[in-house]
Amino acid sequence: MRKLRVLIITQEDMVPPSLGDLGERGRERAEVTSVPRWKTEYDVATGLQELGHDVSFAGVTGDLAVLRDAIEERDPHICFNLLEEFNEVALYDQNIVSYLELLRRPYTGCNPRGLMLSHDKVLTKKLFAAYRIPTAPFFYAPTNRKPKPPRELRYPLVVKSATEHASRGISLASVVNTPEKCIERIEFIHESIGTDAIAEEYIEGREIYVSVLGNERLTVFPIWELDLSGLPEGSPRIATERVKFDAEYQEKHHAHSGKAEGLDPHLEKQIISVCKRAYRRLYLTGYARFDLRLRADGKFFLLEANANPSISYGDEFSEAAEASGVSYLKLLEKILRLGLSYRALWKE
Repeated sequence: MRKLRVLIITQEDMVPPSLGDLGERGRERAEVTSVPRWKTEYDVATGLQELGHDVSFAGVTGDLAVLRDAIEERDPHICFNLLEEFNEVALYDQNIVSYLELLRRPYTGCNPRGLMLSHDKVLTKKLFAAYRIPTAPFFYAPTNRKPKPPRELRYPLVVKSATEHASRGISLASVVNTPEKCIERIEFIHESIGTDAIAEEYIEGREIYVSVLGNERLTVFPIWELDLSGLPEGSPRIATERVKFDAEYQEKHHAHSGKAEGLDPHLEKQIISVCKRAYRRLYLTGYARFDLRLRADGKFFLLEANANPSISYGDEFSEAAEASGVSYLKLLEKILRLGLSYRALWKE
């Protein structure tokens, strides 16, 4: 691949320090990535530099002028989109991608329609239902209505934000066993997270992830699993915020991910086929990761679709790619190529 000018777009506080030092291997990676918030940005930037590309950052918070000025000044061949929100609203990241399309600037990751559909868990589940893609039964609780307990769902339920990802707001208390606790947790989501809530039936089983790469032709990496067997006795096996982001908690309870072992080959093919279908039905492009629950009887449920999931070195997506023979640098190169080949509804 020819040398490219790559503009990494992320939140302002996610830009790693000392951009000029990113290519110097004298600076230990652990020193920079000890602050988790810029781990992905550092890994992507150093990886792109190792591939020979000219890398710069646009730290965007709530002012589009910052992005516009960065594009005009650096004239990138492609924007590497790592933005997860705009003006502290997770749903607004799709608008930034729409802005890039209006500017006719190539970008990596998912298109605006795919971001919108996958960010809204209610829309996602409705599409799953329409296309007979198995998902956990759920109840929607918007912020503008007084919460009521669902009548047709079986307890226990998992209560979470209808729009936030990365397990934000999810703890062991998110699993509720009574209508009273359900209302209490919905109110917590409304007040503390500031979003609509959903309550879905808790699926007892394994937590598995399926990573997909592609625009039209799709590549599915080996199925990954988050081992939750070491969580406290009697507690629900769910991927809480602490499980995902608290290193000490992970070590204490041996909550680590790896290739899912012991899957029946026929079941594995079924899971991959359904995830490909879900990817297309949600109009996803670039790359995405699906979160599933797998019961002991072999029945599986797609819970969420994560467009533009974390791709830092060592995360589930990049580890699954590595297991299929795609190195981290090769993965970044593939993501760049997909971004360059994708075309919005541009008129030539």
